[in-house]
Order: sequence, then structure tokens, then C-alpha cells
Amino acid sequence: MKKHILLLLISSLFIASCSSDSSNKMIVNGTITGLQKGTLYLQKMQDTILTSVDSIQLIGQSTFELIDENTEIEIYYLTLKEKEIEKISFFSEKGTVTINSKLDKLVTSAIITGSKAQKLLEEYKSMTDQFSGKRLDLIKETFEAQATKDDELIEKADKSLRRLIKNRYLYSANFSVRNANSEVAPYIALTELYDAHISLLDTVNNSLSKKIKASKYGKRLNTFVKDIKENEK
Repeated sequence: MKKHILLLLISSLFIASCSSDSSNKMIVNGTITGLQKGTLYLQKMQDTILTSVDSIQLIGQSTFELIDENTEIEIYYLTLKEKEIEKISFFSEKGTVTINSKLDKLVTSAIITGSKAQKLLEEYKSMTDQFSGKRLDLIKETFEAQATKDDELIEKADKSLRRLIKNRYLYSANFSVRNANSEVAPYIALTELYDAHISLLDTVNNSLSKKIKASKYGKRLNTFVKDIKENEK
């Protein structure tokens, strides 16, 4: 009887342990249409080094599954060895993240589901893509004005470009503040506002929730802001 109880106790502890481990696990699965042979890597930045945390060799199949014991929401990369320069970046999420793509357009055709942070980042990028399109148009106008040596048009295009850049900074800061309870907020500040005025960075940093301040990107943003302030003294 005692032996039976002991076995039940051990089994219970084992199940609890497995359950605890799986709660931190991220499974990345999906399909890369057109891929018949290749090696896929699941990667993330550790310190300043891009590190592979899992890999799978595909032969005669295009579906995959990769796993990491994810403890924090951060940017990961899905990299195909045969097209190493092209990396599908995405925000991790505990549970399952699904990535479906095409071999010939690996990055641009990628559809990512299962990550709330990724969905939020894509919402942000859909707007900033419009800023980028307008910026290219204004740069073209500037070149054309310079070619004709039209000082009035050059000044007009230059003012429009500076206004557009300012508006993009303000949009990025406002988006981050509105989503201060997401890891996306400090990530945007670090990647899109790193050269903006310290007041914008400080505003985002101060708006972050307690949880996000303690996150990977929250800590980095706080250090970044502190360093800028120290250098300005």
C-alpha cells in the first residue's frame, strides 16, 4: 500500500514538472511552400550574438516544428540555411506560433499567427510603411528639384521631408505610449526612436507598465535613456 502511494506521489510530481515546463514552452510550426530540402533554424539574440535554439532538417517535406523553452516575449528569427540572408523575424509567445510562407518570397509572404505582440507590431508597421512610401516620394522630388536647380522647390521638399520625419517620430512615440503594457512599446522605442529627442524616449520609458519595465526590452530602454541623460550632463 505504501509502495503504491509512493508511486502515485512520484507520478504526480513528474506530471506537475512536465506541466510547469510546458507552460514556458514556445512551439513554432508551419509550412514553407516550395521547400523540399533544407535546414531551418529558430534563433534569438543572446547578448549581442544571434544564437540557434533549435533546428530541423527537412527532406521531402515543407512542414516544420521548432521548440524553445521561452521565458520572455522577445524577437525571434526563423532562418533557412540555404537562404541565410533572409530571416523571418517575429515576436515570441508562450504556446504555439504558426508561420506559413513561400520559398521564393520567404520574408515578404510570411503570415504569422499566435503572437499578440507580433500582431501589434504588424499594426504599427502597416502605418510606418506609409511613412516610408511618402519619404521615398519626397526624396525623389528633392532630386528632381536639385536637377532643375529650383531653390524654391528644393526648400519646399526639404521642409516636407523634415515634417514627415517628425510626424513619424511622434506616431512611434504615441503608439508606444498607447501600448505601454506590451513588450512592443520599448522595442519600438529602441529600434525606431533611438535617434529621436530624449524627451520622446523619456515619455515612452515613463509610460511603461511595471511588468514591461521589468522585461528584456524595458530594461534596455531604461538603460539607454539613462545613458543619454548622463552624457548630456
